[in-house]
Amino acid sequence: MARIIESEVETRRLRRFEYDRMVELGMFHGERLELLDGLLVVREPQHSPHATAVRLVQKALERAFGAGWDVRAQLPFALDDDSEPEPDVVVVPGDPRDYAAAHPSRCALLVEVADSSLLFDRRKKGVLYARARIADFWIVNLPDGVLEVYRDPRRNARAPHGWSYARADLLRPPGTVTPLAAGEARIPIADLLP
Repeated sequence: MARIIESEVETRRLRRFEYDRMVELGMFHGERLELLDGLLVVREPQHSPHATAVRLVQKALERAFGAGWDVRAQLPFALDDDSEPEPDVVVVPGDPRDYAAAHPSRCALLVEVADSSLLFDRRKKGVLYARARIADFWIVNLPDGVLEVYRDPRRNARAPHGWSYARADLLRPPGTVTPLAAGEARIPIADLLP
């Protein structure tokens, strides 16, 4: 029989430094977790289309950004004091060795590939990314075969956590997309989809 937790029960959220220490101690060995707004969240399983899309996005962004940028796939990103997601792809300035002592905390572009996690990526992660002022956030929407591009994070009193993206565009093949931080690049949407 499942037990119901009363809404008056006090819970405690983890801070990012506590989560990092637990990871260092091996407490979550073999588990696919990420810290979002102080909560441990189990990551979506990777089926073939998801894994293929992650690699396609990574390769396309490596071509678009070139030298001076590190295109990281499914690695920790220090979003804020309460969140350390592992986005499917994130583009950060510099070189991999620049992050030997600490995870990156600023980026030019953050991308999630979504299948069953589509609503979660839009509603939960999108709000956290807006609050962290990630200027360019994309969702590769596998069920609908489109790219969702979110830009212009702004305060929004009606939104969870008080932030949302003011601009959201749906892009389909044969269209292209240009990352904000790589203004000369034109990436075919088809190149991002399996």
